[in-house]
Amino acid sequence: MAREKIEKPVVLLVDNVTKHFGSVKAVDGVTLTIREGEAVALLGPNGAGKTTLLEMIEGLQKPDAGAIEVCGLGYAEHEAQIRELMGLAFQETRFPEKVKVREALELFGAFYRVPSTRIDEILQLVSLKEKSQAYVNTLSGGQRQRLALGIAIIQKPRILLLDEPTTGLDPHARRDLWRILNDLKAQGMTLLLTTHYMEEAEELCERIVIQFAGKLLADGSLHELIEKHASHEIIEFRLKRNAPKELKALQEMKKVSHFQFEIDSLTGVMHVERAATILPEFTRKIGKTNLEAFSARPLTLDDLFIKMTGRHLQ
Repeated sequence: MAREKIEKPVVLLVDNVTKHFGSVKAVDGVTLTIREGEAVALLGPNGAGKTTLLEMIEGLQKPDAGAIEVCGLGYAEHEAQIRELMGLAFQETRFPEKVKVREALELFGAFYRVPSTRIDEILQLVSLKEKSQAYVNTLSGGQRQRLALGIAIIQKPRILLLDEPTTGLDPHARRDLWRILNDLKAQGMTLLLTTHYMEEAEELCERIVIQFAGKLLADGSLHELIEKHASHEIIEFRLKRNAPKELKALQEMKKVSHFQFEIDSLTGVMHVERAATILPEFTRKIGKTNLEAFSARPLTLDDLFIKMTGRHLQ
């Protein structure tokens, strides 16, 4: 007899939320539910409405319509309680120059009445134990961001909101932060992450939400999104010369879900279910003598984003 799946508690509920700035609808009827222990990536280019949505979730802005609840609580009556349930980590956090790492943690820890043992736990978790007596202004960019993350989780929040936390960091510092976030996930922390990095979303989050022009276009795991919105492989090719008639024939082929050709570079992209099955027809239609280069690869999150929005994320 199959066991009934028990759904975890809802940590964040965004219900049909809208926000205008003059004539611009920055967030347009967004509904989003995040349950305990989920790690969700919110993807979208600049101007998609991600930051506005996050600021409303954080309580920094009020929606024009709709409702937001954190662990079943609304801001109108429970703002102080919500602050304790939520951790915030931004793209950049500024600290007083003449404050030491441990002092910064103790200062923010005092707001939540955390014991000194929690400060020790945070220093260990964010790999700053050896820097505990260093002044914050002597830290590298990656170390400062790890300190900011430590402050964000000092009260053991129910949900951690991260707004592009690794933008501007070098690859090594970025991976250090990923390691810490994966440790937090293993401990059951709920994450909502906005990012411009596809590999970051794939590394940290099992669920991906795509936002564009104020609306949510897609929501699911990478596998689910590819199954629902795109085919499974990409064909990329380059021609020796433009061939409008042959290109039109390619575009009209069966099982081609997306076709794009750049005349300036003579390069093309096709989304197909299986590249191997259409390769003979492809070479027959385009002609071997006009084919400069050809490759086939699996579909990526970036490919999916381009197909859905018509532009790169970055």
